[in-house]
Amino acid sequence: MSQGPANGRLLRAIVLAVVAAGLLTPIMAGLWQTARAGFGVLPVIGATEPSLAPLQVFLSQPGLWASLRATLISGIGSSVLALGLAVGLAAVAQRRLQAGLGARLLVPFLATPHAAVAIGLAFVLAPSGWIARLIAPVMGLTAPPGIASVGDPYGIALMVGLTLKEMPFLLLMILSALGQIRLRQTMAVGRSLGYGRGLVWIKVILPQIWPLIRLPMLVVIAYALSVVDMALILGPSNPPTLAVMLMRLFSDPDIAMLLPASAGALVQLVLVVAAFGALWLVERALRPIGLWWLRRGGRGASAEPGLKAAAAAATALFGLGVAGFAALAVWSLAWRWSWPHILPQSWSTKAWLRGSDGWLEALGTTLGLALTTTALALIVTIAWLEGEDRAGRGRATWAEALVYLPLLLPQIGFLYGLNILFLRTGVMIHFWAVVWAQTLFVFPYVMIAMTGPWRALDPHLVRAAGALGAGPWRRLFAVKLPVLLRPILTAAAVGVAVSVAQYLPTLFMGAGRVATLTTEAVALSSGSDRRITAVYAVLQALVPLAGYALAFAIPAVAHHNRRALKGNDT
Repeated sequence: MSQGPANGRLLRAIVLAVVAAGLLTPIMAGLWQTARAGFGVLPVIGATEPSLAPLQVFLSQPGLWASLRATLISGIGSSVLALGLAVGLAAVAQRRLQAGLGARLLVPFLATPHAAVAIGLAFVLAPSGWIARLIAPVMGLTAPPGIASVGDPYGIALMVGLTLKEMPFLLLMILSALGQIRLRQTMAVGRSLGYGRGLVWIKVILPQIWPLIRLPMLVVIAYALSVVDMALILGPSNPPTLAVMLMRLFSDPDIAMLLPASAGALVQLVLVVAAFGALWLVERALRPIGLWWLRRGGRGASAEPGLKAAAAAATALFGLGVAGFAALAVWSLAWRWSWPHILPQSWSTKAWLRGSDGWLEALGTTLGLALTTTALALIVTIAWLEGEDRAGRGRATWAEALVYLPLLLPQIGFLYGLNILFLRTGVMIHFWAVVWAQTLFVFPYVMIAMTGPWRALDPHLVRAAGALGAGPWRRLFAVKLPVLLRPILTAAAVGVAVSVAQYLPTLFMGAGRVATLTTEAVALSSGSDRRITAVYAVLQALVPLAGYALAFAIPAVAHHNRRALKGNDT
């Protein structure tokens, strides 16, 4: 009887060692290398004495404060908006969303990479975009308006794009959290005491689910404050957001600029940590206010209008996203499309045929990276969860933090240092360097997607197999994995989507030699041929969507005679 837990502890220790060596060590080493360079120590360029000069040079960069302003407006603004809109939509349409259809409706927004969403939005919001074309006859416009609707100095367009991408993620986290509380009973009790549905949500339900969505909210904040690809497409260009400014400094032909760039990466890390601290302070400040509000009473439906307005705004934002997806498809097939026509005057597949050599190669590289990183992440995730089962122990807090660590740090803060580390050790096979870097971000999402379904597996199935003489490995391969086929494929689809979306890890670790759909789409977005850009963006969106389609279809076919395993919600 003791052999099982002992083997479980051994498997758990092996997996933790692999994760620590492959995940924690590279991140810590990358941060260390960046920190050394940020304080003036980079022996490869002759800088050997610690100094604050790199920080001073960085702080004297032209437009730095405007860059910080745009970063804070777009990053903090989008995070707050995404949370508010997600809460409003969940409060108003929670029953329909939890029925199963809602989660599937979120798939296109969750699966489509950030860069593709940004390009589609740019096609809609640009001065010559669809919105301007629709109002042109009404306003009597004979030429595109001279308004910086994309690339504005305050980062408003970037804030809209980030909100559109992060709101579905937070909404999905909220729906998952609602399944862990006694929602119906809470709502029934609140309504019986005379409180409106909205007040029950704000006063009772939201405080219960907040601890469950706090960590995803931190992930959203960290990403929004350090995003590069969406900022290049929708954000201001001169001065750009802080992350884009750092990327330009790291890419400067003058290698001496690596030192102030590293100092700037540390500043961005401090900015993210400060945002986390600000959220903690707000939470602490709201706690006594919330208790006072609860004790004060205040029955009625006073919160209903606000929640309905938030839900309406969320729905309108989803509509904007759908318009962006449609704009990508239309532009990829457009040939002649002059102002102010709403649709092209002529259509053609020449954009697909003319650039087929380029996008075929990028597509092949993208698929290779996505399949490799997802397979590695799945193997480690299943081994981790199986080790927990066999050891009979849950996940420690520090282990949970280890999983989320890559998502809570600005990518540019450690990817440069990791690149330097690879160069110094001579390990610079670009494709596999990119695989390693992407796996740092794929693994956490695969683990998050797999943990809930794995822990929800009926333990009686495993015990019955054990009673029939099946060993631990046979129970894993003959019972757990077949029953969990749908969650495993869903986690794989999540991994593919995350891999396809990776821009900065591919750019830094690939040293420009690994061209994917994302790196090419971002590069083309600054050019003048919208048709070719749209082709790459459409392909970039289709790859993850195909992964999700397979994740829904394969279990339905494999388990066609087992209704509970097909993935049907009825």
